[in-house]
Amino acid sequence: MFIRYIKPVSRPFAKCFANECLLCIQARIRLKNMREDFTNQLAQIDEALVTMAGLVGKSISLATNALLEDDLTAAENVIAGDERINDLNAEVEEMSSRIAALQAPVATDLRLVMSAIRMAGSLERMGDLAVHIAKQVRLRYPNPSIPAELKDTFAKMGTAASKIVEQTGEVISTRDTSLADSMKIYDDTLDDLHRELFTVVLSDDWKHGVEAAIDVTLLSRFYERFGDHAVSVARRVIHIVTGEPYAK
Repeated sequence: MFIRYIKPVSRPFAKCFANECLLCIQARIRLKNMREDFTNQLAQIDEALVTMAGLVGKSISLATNALLEDDLTAAENVIAGDERINDLNAEVEEMSSRIAALQAPVATDLRLVMSAIRMAGSLERMGDLAVHIAKQVRLRYPNPSIPAELKDTFAKMGTAASKIVEQTGEVISTRDTSLADSMKIYDDTLDDLHRELFTVVLSDDWKHGVEAAIDVTLLSRFYERFGDHAVSVARRVIHIVTGEPYAK
């Protein structure tokens, strides 16, 4: 019987094999570090979005207080604070674009990166709406921005707006899509109050003139749009978690 002789691997070749294994280990370490860095970058996006929601919450609460109390200082603070929200929006857009270009994310990560830009945009616009309210207060100061009999209605709108943005931050941080249902309740409240005010200024009993009617309608619209943007963020989160197409 013929037995084939297999020549033992020489020491130089064995050394090459050993070096190759070492290279494999180093490559795995690099890949692990890259993945950890990628995960950290995604976490930074989440953190920035939650921070934006918190700042927007403070802005709308302060703007409502300025509106109800004719507080010029509060209005100016809302306007000044909007710069930080705008900066965070730019940071989220830059981080998301960089990740998309360099990391080639897929599945949930890809949905997060792409949706983060839209969510930051919605939060930025919510901050702008709070600024619009504050600027209206500044425009009419020292006169009241709204008739006294409508303050209770606007107080309710301010409460609903504060609640909905609070839950916006929570739904971003927890990915709890069930919160979208309660957010919809607050959005419906804002819609109902907006229609109620619209009816008031169009009624024959309105005694405050055209200018005041326009002011009330615009202010009411700002709150109504604020709720719409919050719901948009929640729908983006649902898209991230479930993969279902974003529904307007």
